[in-house]
Amino acid sequence: MSRSKAGVYLAVILAFIFWGFTFVAFKFANQSFRPISIVFFRLAVSIFFLFGFALAFKRLNRIKRKDQKWFILLALVEPFFYFLGESYGLTLVTATVGAVIISTIPLIVPFAAYYLFREKLTPMNYLGLIISFGGVLLVLLTRNEGLAADWKGVLLMFVAVFSAVAYTMVVKVLADDYSPITITAYQSFYGLLMFIPLFLIFEVDKLDFSLVSTNSLLAVSYLGVFGSGICFILITIGIRELAAATANIFGN
Repeated sequence: MSRSKAGVYLAVILAFIFWGFTFVAFKFANQSFRPISIVFFRLAVSIFFLFGFALAFKRLNRIKRKDQKWFILLALVEPFFYFLGESYGLTLVTATVGAVIISTIPLIVPFAAYYLFREKLTPMNYLGLIISFGGVLLVLLTRNEGLAADWKGVLLMFVAVFSAVAYTMVVKVLADDYSPITITAYQSFYGLLMFIPLFLIFEVDKLDFSLVSTNSLLAVSYLGVFGSGICFILITIGIRELAAATANIFGN
Protein backbone atom coordinates (compact mmCIF):
# COMPACT_ATOMS: atom_id res chain seq x y z
CA MET A 1 0.00 0.00 0.00
CA SER A 2 1.39 3.41 -0.93
CA ARG A 3 1.94 6.05 1.74
CA SER A 4 -0.66 8.34 0.13
CA LYS A 5 -3.26 5.56 0.04
CA ALA A 6 -2.54 4.71 3.68
CA GLY A 7 -3.15 8.37 4.53
CA VAL A 8 -6.55 8.27 2.83
CA TYR A 9 -7.51 5.13 4.76
CA LEU A 10 -6.42 6.79 8.01
CA ALA A 11 -8.49 9.88 7.17
CA VAL A 12 -11.62 7.78 6.64
CA ILE A 13 -11.05 5.74 9.81
CA LEU A 14 -10.66 8.95 11.84
CA ALA A 15 -13.82 10.39 10.27
CA PHE A 16 -15.93 7.49 11.48
CA ILE A 17 -14.27 7.38 14.91
CA PHE A 18 -15.12 11.06 15.41
CA TRP A 19 -18.64 10.44 14.05
CA GLY A 20 -19.13 7.59 16.48
CA PHE A 21 -18.81 10.01 19.39
CA THR A 22 -21.45 12.34 17.93
CA PHE A 23 -24.23 9.99 19.08
CA VAL A 24 -23.15 10.41 22.69
CA ALA A 25 -22.42 14.13 22.24
CA PHE A 26 -25.99 14.63 20.99
CA LYS A 27 -27.36 13.14 24.20
CA PHE A 28 -25.35 15.67 26.25
CA ALA A 29 -26.42 18.54 23.99
CA ASN A 30 -30.04 17.42 24.23
CA GLN A 31 -29.97 18.03 28.00
CA SER A 32 -30.08 21.79 27.32
CA PHE A 33 -31.17 22.18 23.70
CA ARG A 34 -33.99 20.88 21.53
CA PRO A 35 -33.08 19.01 18.31
CA ILE A 36 -33.43 21.88 15.82
CA SER A 37 -31.47 24.19 18.14
CA ILE A 38 -28.69 21.59 18.35
CA VAL A 39 -28.45 21.39 14.56
CA PHE A 40 -28.66 25.18 14.17
CA PHE A 41 -25.85 25.86 16.64
CA ARG A 42 -23.63 23.01 15.44
CA LEU A 43 -23.88 24.32 11.86
CA ALA A 44 -23.13 27.86 13.03
CA VAL A 45 -20.03 26.58 14.85
CA SER A 46 -18.95 24.56 11.83
CA ILE A 47 -19.32 27.56 9.47
CA PHE A 48 -17.01 29.75 11.58
CA PHE A 49 -14.52 26.90 11.85
CA LEU A 50 -14.61 25.84 8.18
CA PHE A 51 -14.65 29.23 6.48
CA GLY A 52 -12.05 30.58 8.91
CA PHE A 53 -9.74 27.65 8.21
CA ALA A 54 -10.37 27.68 4.44
CA LEU A 55 -9.76 31.42 4.09
CA ALA A 56 -6.68 31.36 6.31
CA PHE A 57 -5.05 28.63 4.22
CA LYS A 58 -6.54 29.77 0.88
CA ARG A 59 -8.37 26.49 0.29
CA LEU A 60 -11.80 27.92 -0.58
CA ASN A 61 -12.85 27.43 -4.22
CA ARG A 62 -15.38 29.62 -5.99
CA ILE A 63 -18.56 27.67 -6.85
CA LYS A 64 -19.45 27.58 -10.53
CA ARG A 65 -23.00 28.67 -11.33
CA LYS A 66 -23.81 25.31 -12.96
CA ASP A 67 -22.88 23.52 -9.72
CA GLN A 68 -25.02 25.64 -7.38
CA LYS A 69 -27.88 23.15 -7.73
CA TRP A 70 -25.62 20.31 -6.58
CA PHE A 71 -24.51 22.21 -3.48
CA ILE A 72 -28.14 23.04 -2.62
CA LEU A 73 -29.12 19.39 -3.11
CA LEU A 74 -26.14 18.35 -0.98
CA ALA A 75 -27.27 20.60 1.88
CA LEU A 76 -30.88 19.44 1.48
CA VAL A 77 -30.05 15.76 1.99
CA GLU A 78 -27.31 16.43 4.53
CA PRO A 79 -27.45 18.32 6.84
CA PHE A 80 -31.18 19.18 6.43
CA PHE A 81 -33.00 15.84 6.08
CA TYR A 82 -30.21 13.85 7.68
CA PHE A 83 -30.08 15.93 10.85
CA LEU A 84 -33.86 16.16 11.14
CA GLY A 85 -34.06 12.38 10.95
CA GLU A 86 -31.09 11.73 13.23
CA SER A 87 -31.79 14.45 15.82
CA TYR A 88 -35.46 13.62 16.32
CA GLY A 89 -34.75 9.92 15.98
CA LEU A 90 -32.20 10.05 18.81
CA THR A 91 -34.82 11.59 21.12
CA LEU A 92 -36.88 8.39 20.68
CA VAL A 93 -34.21 5.66 20.57
CA THR A 94 -30.99 5.05 22.49
CA ALA A 95 -27.61 6.17 21.16
CA THR A 96 -26.73 2.49 20.63
CA VAL A 97 -29.83 1.73 18.56
CA GLY A 98 -29.31 4.91 16.56
CA ALA A 99 -25.67 4.06 15.86
CA VAL A 100 -26.53 0.53 14.73
CA ILE A 101 -29.18 1.78 12.28
CA ILE A 102 -26.76 4.38 10.93
CA SER A 103 -24.24 1.56 10.44
CA THR A 104 -26.34 0.28 7.54
CA ILE A 105 -25.30 3.31 5.43
CA PRO A 106 -22.04 1.81 4.13
CA LEU A 107 -23.86 -1.31 3.03
CA ILE A 108 -26.54 0.52 1.04
CA VAL A 109 -24.08 2.90 -0.63
CA PRO A 110 -22.56 0.22 -2.94
CA PHE A 111 -25.94 -0.44 -4.54
CA ALA A 112 -26.58 3.27 -5.12
CA ALA A 113 -23.04 3.70 -6.45
CA TYR A 114 -23.52 0.79 -8.83
CA TYR A 115 -26.83 2.13 -10.13
CA LEU A 116 -25.59 5.72 -10.63
CA PHE A 117 -21.87 5.32 -11.33
CA ARG A 118 -21.50 1.65 -12.23
CA GLU A 119 -19.12 1.01 -9.34
CA LYS A 120 -18.55 -2.71 -9.17
CA LEU A 121 -20.63 -4.75 -6.72
CA THR A 122 -19.03 -7.82 -5.18
CA PRO A 123 -20.53 -10.86 -3.43
CA MET A 124 -19.14 -9.38 -0.19
CA ASN A 125 -21.38 -6.34 -0.67
CA TYR A 126 -24.45 -8.55 -0.76
CA LEU A 127 -23.24 -10.66 2.18
CA GLY A 128 -22.39 -7.55 4.17
CA LEU A 129 -25.86 -6.09 3.64
CA ILE A 130 -27.50 -9.28 4.93
CA ILE A 131 -25.21 -9.50 7.98
CA SER A 132 -25.62 -5.81 8.77
CA PHE A 133 -29.42 -5.89 8.74
CA GLY A 134 -29.28 -9.07 10.80
CA GLY A 135 -27.25 -7.16 13.37
CA VAL A 136 -29.74 -4.30 13.33
CA LEU A 137 -32.58 -6.73 14.03
CA LEU A 138 -30.67 -8.31 16.93
CA VAL A 139 -30.45 -4.90 18.59
CA LEU A 140 -33.99 -3.74 17.76
CA LEU A 141 -35.98 -6.90 18.48
CA THR A 142 -36.79 -8.19 21.95
CA ARG A 143 -37.11 -11.88 22.81
CA ASN A 144 -40.83 -11.60 22.13
CA GLU A 145 -40.03 -10.33 18.61
CA GLY A 146 -41.34 -6.89 19.42
CA LEU A 147 -39.45 -3.69 18.74
CA ALA A 148 -37.11 -2.71 21.57
CA ALA A 149 -37.22 0.85 20.24
CA ASP A 150 -39.94 3.33 19.30
CA TRP A 151 -40.89 2.61 15.67
CA LYS A 152 -41.13 6.33 14.96
CA GLY A 153 -37.58 6.79 16.15
CA VAL A 154 -36.43 3.87 13.99
CA LEU A 155 -38.21 5.35 10.95
CA LEU A 156 -36.59 8.75 11.53
CA MET A 157 -33.17 7.14 11.80
CA PHE A 158 -33.73 5.48 8.43
CA VAL A 159 -34.59 8.90 6.96
CA ALA A 160 -31.07 9.83 8.06
CA VAL A 161 -29.67 6.65 6.50
CA PHE A 162 -31.08 7.30 3.03
CA SER A 163 -30.16 10.99 3.26
CA ALA A 164 -26.55 9.99 3.95
CA VAL A 165 -26.56 7.63 0.96
CA ALA A 166 -27.80 10.47 -1.26
CA TYR A 167 -25.13 12.74 0.23
CA THR A 168 -22.38 10.32 -0.80
CA MET A 169 -23.69 10.24 -4.37
CA VAL A 170 -23.76 14.04 -4.66
CA VAL A 171 -20.27 14.38 -3.15
CA LYS A 172 -18.98 11.99 -5.80
CA VAL A 173 -20.27 14.41 -8.46
CA LEU A 174 -18.51 17.41 -6.87
CA ALA A 175 -15.33 15.91 -5.41
CA ASP A 176 -13.20 16.16 -8.56
CA ASP A 177 -13.80 19.90 -9.01
CA TYR A 178 -13.77 21.26 -5.45
CA SER A 179 -11.59 20.86 -2.37
CA PRO A 180 -13.08 18.83 0.50
CA ILE A 181 -13.18 21.88 2.77
CA THR A 182 -15.03 23.92 0.11
CA ILE A 183 -17.69 21.23 -0.23
CA THR A 184 -18.06 20.92 3.54
CA ALA A 185 -18.11 24.68 4.19
CA TYR A 186 -20.83 25.45 1.63
CA GLN A 187 -22.77 22.37 2.65
CA SER A 188 -22.93 23.76 6.21
CA PHE A 189 -23.70 27.29 4.98
CA TYR A 190 -26.66 26.28 2.80
CA GLY A 191 -27.79 23.87 5.50
CA LEU A 192 -27.85 26.64 8.09
CA LEU A 193 -29.98 28.80 5.76
CA MET A 194 -32.47 25.93 5.50
CA PHE A 195 -32.66 25.55 9.28
CA ILE A 196 -33.10 29.26 10.08
CA PRO A 197 -36.91 29.29 9.45
CA LEU A 198 -37.43 26.16 11.57
CA PHE A 199 -35.27 27.58 14.35
CA LEU A 200 -37.07 30.96 14.39
CA ILE A 201 -40.58 29.44 14.21
CA PHE A 202 -40.29 26.49 16.56
CA GLU A 203 -37.41 26.95 18.97
CA VAL A 204 -35.97 30.43 19.43
CA ASP A 205 -38.64 31.39 21.98
CA LYS A 206 -37.99 28.19 23.97
CA LEU A 207 -34.29 28.85 24.51
CA ASP A 208 -33.18 29.68 28.04
CA PHE A 209 -29.41 30.11 28.11
CA SER A 210 -29.44 30.43 31.90
CA LEU A 211 -30.26 26.71 32.03
CA VAL A 212 -27.60 25.64 29.53
CA SER A 213 -24.93 23.41 31.06
CA THR A 214 -21.21 23.43 30.30
CA ASN A 215 -21.44 19.83 29.11
CA SER A 216 -24.11 20.80 26.58
CA LEU A 217 -22.01 23.69 25.26
CA LEU A 218 -18.97 21.43 24.91
CA ALA A 219 -21.11 18.82 23.15
CA VAL A 220 -22.45 21.36 20.63
CA SER A 221 -18.91 22.60 20.03
CA TYR A 222 -17.75 19.03 19.38
CA LEU A 223 -20.68 18.44 17.02
CA GLY A 224 -19.85 21.62 15.10
CA VAL A 225 -16.08 21.28 14.80
CA PHE A 226 -15.82 17.52 14.45
CA GLY A 227 -19.29 16.20 13.54
CA SER A 228 -20.12 18.87 10.94
CA GLY A 229 -16.58 19.95 10.08
CA ILE A 230 -13.57 17.68 10.27
CA CYS A 231 -15.55 14.46 9.74
CA PHE A 232 -17.10 15.67 6.49
CA ILE A 233 -13.74 16.90 5.19
CA LEU A 234 -12.13 13.53 5.89
CA ILE A 235 -14.94 11.44 4.39
CA THR A 236 -15.01 13.69 1.31
CA ILE A 237 -11.31 12.93 0.82
CA GLY A 238 -12.16 9.24 1.08
CA ILE A 239 -15.01 9.43 -1.43
CA ARG A 240 -12.77 11.33 -3.87
CA GLU A 241 -9.74 9.06 -3.58
CA LEU A 242 -11.49 5.73 -3.06
CA ALA A 243 -14.71 4.28 -4.43
CA ALA A 244 -17.83 5.52 -2.65
CA ALA A 245 -18.55 2.01 -1.38
CA THR A 246 -14.98 1.54 -0.09
CA ALA A 247 -14.95 4.86 1.77
CA ASN A 248 -18.27 4.24 3.48
CA ILE A 249 -17.63 0.63 4.47
CA PHE A 250 -15.26 1.94 7.17
CA GLY A 251 -18.40 3.11 8.99
CA ASN A 252 -18.92 -0.36 10.39
